[in-house]
Amino acid sequence: MYRRVYGDDVRNVYQVTRLCYPGAAQLPTMASHLETLIHEYLEWQGYLVRRNVKVGRRAKGGWEMELDLIGYNPVSVHLVHYEPSLDALSWEKREQRFQKKFAAARKYLYSEIFPWLPADSKLEQFAVLPNASEARAQIAGGTLVSVDKLVAEIRKKVIACGVMARNAIPEGFPLLRTLQMSHVGYFRAL
Repeated sequence: MYRRVYGDDVRNVYQVTRLCYPGAAQLPTMASHLETLIHEYLEWQGYLVRRNVKVGRRAKGGWEMELDLIGYNPVSVHLVHYEPSLDALSWEKREQRFQKKFAAARKYLYSEIFPWLPADSKLEQFAVLPNASEARAQIAGGTLVSVDKLVAEIRKKVIACGVMARNAIPEGFPLLRTLQMSHVGYFRAL
């Protein structure tokens, strides 16, 4: 359906999303570096990203939940939800917190976040934590990913771009550009 409506240019969908969701493309003034890095990475990989989305407006004011990062790649038709956290909570409290966040994403994804997506689109959910281990692969029904593993994946793709002089990551991704300059250099890594 995507190609029929928008053609092959991902930018068309991005522009439509920005018109439909005026704050969608703006970065919040306060955010963690981890959240910003994941946002840049998803967008660089062709995802349309909604960030810090408040969902479930309450009748007496306020919102049911805020979701950190929801991304949709219209080319690969891949839908992801990332909840990064550097907390030091117990696993029990984390389980409760991520259960609420992941449930809210599933509940409001097709009505408030990406209402134009088919309701049967598969959503992958990820909790990004500093102390995730191979022994614990899931939390609250989502995939548990360590900060180190995710950053290693991002670093690998950045390094694959090569030196900045030949294949610079676009200016709109300052954290990714910094990784590129520090790992492969402008002309060469020293």
